[in-house]
Formats: sequence, structure tokens, C-alpha cells
Amino acid sequence: MAKPKKYYSSASLITAVLFTSLLISVSVFYSCGANIFSVEDDVIMGKEIEQEIIADQKQFPVMQGHQDIKDYVSGLGKYVLENSKAIKYKNTFPYRFEVIQDDSTVNAFCIPGGFIYVYTGLIKFLDNEAALTGVIGHEIAHAERRHMTQRLTSYYGVSVILSLVLGNNPSMLGEIAANLFVGLGFLANSRADEEDADNYSIKYLTGTKYYPGAITFFFDKIKEEQRIKGETPGELEGFLSTHPLPQDRIKNVNLKLSKIKPKPDPTKGLFTEKYQEMKSKLPR
Repeated sequence: MAKPKKYYSSASLITAVLFTSLLISVSVFYSCGANIFSVEDDVIMGKEIEQEIIADQKQFPVMQGHQDIKDYVSGLGKYVLENSKAIKYKNTFPYRFEVIQDDSTVNAFCIPGGFIYVYTGLIKFLDNEAALTGVIGHEIAHAERRHMTQRLTSYYGVSVILSLVLGNNPSMLGEIAANLFVGLGFLANSRADEEDADNYSIKYLTGTKYYPGAITFFFDKIKEEQRIKGETPGELEGFLSTHPLPQDRIKNVNLKLSKIKPKPDPTKGLFTEKYQEMKSKLPR
């Protein structure tokens, strides 16, 4: 007796091929850092997270009043945007720069779409305007290089790809934004992302009035604080738990700076007096 032939519907075959293709795509995404989210998705997600931050003043006490301080910080960010030709999405992302009034946190962060937050703890920790501008340039790089949505691509994987490609879950962006807000640090930047952002901070500041390697002043200050106190100060523990060691980042930045001709002078383009004047106006 002949064995019955097996027949497969064309729909099943198409589904199998599509799923196989998606699995292959995922492996490619993981290996090359691709991003399934569009630039427009970055903006949508960023705006949703921004609203969550505004609504949670206990965890994120965004500075109220003190317009001169907010204008100062925002002005540094706008200066970088206006004076660097290397910033691709300056007219696409709605760049905003906010100050979070929390002296116990020495950090800054960026959410998709160019929404950047700087803690007063970081402002007080740094010694000159160039250093803060270097950190802001680093955060701009996280937005421009779309590091967070790249990490989300790896984190959510096949489920997101299927839902977005097949259109089965139009509210998924909102869900992802909500989950991301619950723990903004749950997708800590990788070592490669941090190094990439440091490199682009140098690129953004090169040719401006600031010393292009100014972000190293931040790393130098961290090392000095560790040396003086013999341990990591409490206000720096959060930063160091999610970032590469400062000495490694200094080495990387110095290597990049060595390739710039003529060699930048680290004693120029700092604007220390102006910065100290601004710091004196910060609420205590």
C-alpha cells in the first residue's frame, strides 16, 4: 500500500519562510547592532518616557524655577548641536536638555529621541564648562547613535520583530516605553556603546571653542576622588556600577585625541570661571 502524500498549504509555507527569515534577521541584528525601530519610533518612545518622568517628581525631581541654571545647561547642549556638522538628527530629534535637582547623583542620561537629563550632583562635581559640555556631547551621541533602541532590539528580539513587522500590536511602542521607564537602567549601556559615545563627544567638540577631550576631566575627577577617599564615594557608586572603569575610558579618549592635528591643548577652552559662577547659583 502506497504511503499517503503530505501536502502543505501555501499559507503555511509562506509563514514558515517568513518566520525563518525573521530568525535569520534576529541573528544579524545581534551580530551587527542593527535597529528594528525607526527614527520616528525613537521620538515617539522618548516623548512617552518624558511624560512619565514629568509625572514622577519623586524619582525624577526635574528642576522648577532657577531658569538661569536651566538655560545655561540647555545652552551648552544647543551650542553643540549648532556647531557640530557630525550630528545627523539635529533637525529630526526634538532635543531637550533638563536638569534634575538631585545632588546625591553624579550622572546624566539620555532617552530615545534626544531627551537629555543632567543631575545637579554632576554639575556640582565638575570643575569647568568644557567638562559638562563633554558629558552632554556624550549623551547626544547616545541619542544620535540610537544606542537604547539598539539594545531594545536585542532585548525584545523575535517577539518585537513579529509584532512590528506583522502589525499585530500597534500599542507595543507604548508598552516598551512604559517598561523602560520603570527601570531606566535595566538596559545599561554596553562598554562598546560608552566607548562609542566618548568618541563622538570628541568628534562633536572638535572645531568648537571647547577642548575636545573635555570628558576626560570627569573621569580624572572620579579617579582623584577614589584616591583621596580610598574607596568609591557613595554618590559615584551608581555611575560606576553601570559604566566602564574611568582609567579605561581615559586611555581610549587619549588615543583618539592623539590622532587630531594639531594636538588640542587641554589648558584652553575650559571656561572655568564662568562655570564656577553658575555653580554658585545652584540651590543648596
